[in-house]
Amino acid sequence: MRQIRTFGLAVAAAALATAPALADDIVVGFATAASGFMEAYDKPAQDAAMIRIQEINEAGGLLGRQIRVVTADTKSDRAEGARAGLTVVDAGADLVVVSCDYDFGSPAALVAESAGKVSIFLCAESIKAGIQGVGPHSFSASVLAAVQGATMAEWAYHKRGARTFYRLLDTWTEYNKGICDGFDWMLPRLEGATLIGSDTFVNDDVSIAAQITRIKALPQAPDAIMLCTMMPGAVSAIKQLRDAGITAPILNGSGVDGSYWLSAVPDLSNFFVPVQGSIYGDDPNPEVTAFNAKYREMTGSDPSTQYVYPGYVMIDVWARAVERAGTTEAAAVVAELEKMRDEPTLFGPRTFTSELHHQNRARYLIVETDQGQPRVIDEWTISEPIPVSALLR
Repeated sequence: MRQIRTFGLAVAAAALATAPALADDIVVGFATAASGFMEAYDKPAQDAAMIRIQEINEAGGLLGRQIRVVTADTKSDRAEGARAGLTVVDAGADLVVVSCDYDFGSPAALVAESAGKVSIFLCAESIKAGIQGVGPHSFSASVLAAVQGATMAEWAYHKRGARTFYRLLDTWTEYNKGICDGFDWMLPRLEGATLIGSDTFVNDDVSIAAQITRIKALPQAPDAIMLCTMMPGAVSAIKQLRDAGITAPILNGSGVDGSYWLSAVPDLSNFFVPVQGSIYGDDPNPEVTAFNAKYREMTGSDPSTQYVYPGYVMIDVWARAVERAGTTEAAAVVAELEKMRDEPTLFGPRTFTSELHHQNRARYLIVETDQGQPRVIDEWTISEPIPVSALLR
């Protein structure tokens, strides 16, 4: 069994201060990536979760008890993820927090499910990150990838006059497929909107020259390209599209939010993503800007991506469910979570039901990158929720 680390709840620049374990502590176990490529997604959300845990503890705790944190590193590896899940369950976790992606978080979540524990994905956005892929005790703190694809299609149609679309899918993860699934569901609902071409690639493809050739061979350039991809391969795909002289608006999911990669595509313009909150200092909700400042104070750096925010939401809604249930017992907490309808949070309302432990509709801010500078330009909520039947295709 790997060694676990027990942390206190103040987030510092380098590490969290150790805290003594007490028998009546409520234990939150993070089976997440502290190394490997998933760390870039997991660590920001986990830091935000630690901030909410600290706030709860400083206000007297949860059910009058302090929350204690234990962690185990998945090393961005699925087999290690299962071992990490076992580690935190063995350490007494009442809640098991897992990685920010279904493919990489599900091994730990399945361990928690087998142990009868509540698990929450930090920010996974596949419907499988919940009942459908793990079981009835599993939830996600974020919004379905399909909502992102549907949001960008409907927004581009109504706000940018897009009528012809080209769909370019990176088949690497369920998240990427989910973006395009939402786009596919929304497009037929937009009168006069047409898919004029579709293609695929894989995240680690060195070249998408063949796909670009097919786009350029179209009789007419598309009004928008729906690009369904994530890091690290997204940067290469976007750069190749622009270097080839394709100037059409590129729509993507939230997985490419952040300015940390923009130097690789100098002066990128006409690029749009949906976000739950803005890391750029221009969020219309001043409480989000205040949170960003607190995050900077506690961690020593600004939020790098909107995936910071679901971590805070996760602890917030779980703690409310525990308080309402009067216990950390899994079935009681699940029952309270499933009663939530448009539960207000700092980063938008959350609804959970006995059918869906995820968000199939949400308000998104729209961020445009123009001349290499991202900024919020709009917000959009899809006209209707995406039904579970459509999400299970």
